[in-house]
Amino acid sequence: MQKIDFDSQYFNPKDVLECGQVFRFEPYGKGYKAFTTDKACYVYTDGSRTVIESDYPDYFYRYFDLGREYAAVIEEIKKFNVPVITRSCELGKGLRLLNQNAEETIFSFILSQNNNIPRIKGIIRRICETVGEKRQFMGEDYYTFPTAARLAERDAAFYKALGAGYRDQFIVQTAKRIAAEGIDELYTLNSADLKTRLLSYHGIGPKVADCVCLFGFGKAASFPVDTWIEKIYREDFGGTLKDRNKINAYFTSLFGEYSGYVQQYLFYCKRQNL
Repeated sequence: MQKIDFDSQYFNPKDVLECGQVFRFEPYGKGYKAFTTDKACYVYTDGSRTVIESDYPDYFYRYFDLGREYAAVIEEIKKFNVPVITRSCELGKGLRLLNQNAEETIFSFILSQNNNIPRIKGIIRRICETVGEKRQFMGEDYYTFPTAARLAERDAAFYKALGAGYRDQFIVQTAKRIAAEGIDELYTLNSADLKTRLLSYHGIGPKVADCVCLFGFGKAASFPVDTWIEKIYREDFGGTLKDRNKINAYFTSLFGEYSGYVQQYLFYCKRQNL
């Protein structure tokens, strides 16, 4: 087991893991156990430092985006001179955008639509326990997230029985497509083309596509729009548009390559009622 430690001012594990961008984590000890693909880590804050313990330090260094200077990102965002955003950056400076596995992100956010976080976490946990492989971390069992090929081996009824509901067909059809085609080409696409391609997958609409672009492919020009963002748009930006695609276009035209960061800071503060 190796350790990484980082300035906790710009890395708050609770804010990073509980802001809706990821679902495979659980409270443990002084912080959390976090799981991604077939890997696990223990992350916690110890005074002024946030510590990651894992057998895969390089992986989690990238996963938590520790190579990026978020103080500089925040300074750039403040240049937009929008008071609600400046305030959100200051209050949410412990946030970081995760660099997640793209396949896992696709299936996780297909399951996330019209759903709540505890239920999403439960469905994903059951899928991992029944289709994934058992591993151990810090003396306890955990399960890997299955590959698309493994997911494609099961039928829709199997996923419905695990609680996926109407999303059962989406999991099966998208798993079969990814198992057949792979996703390597998706990494070569720009933000707009990637979103268009993702929209061609069963069960992926505009909001899910933006989440996958942002959290699975690192496309920071993406701006997912959900009910919280609609509320922010109306209450804090005086917006009158009703169409989420138009709201998305409004924000991305304003914030460009910083759209994803702005979205997370705004989303965090509105959800926390700060």
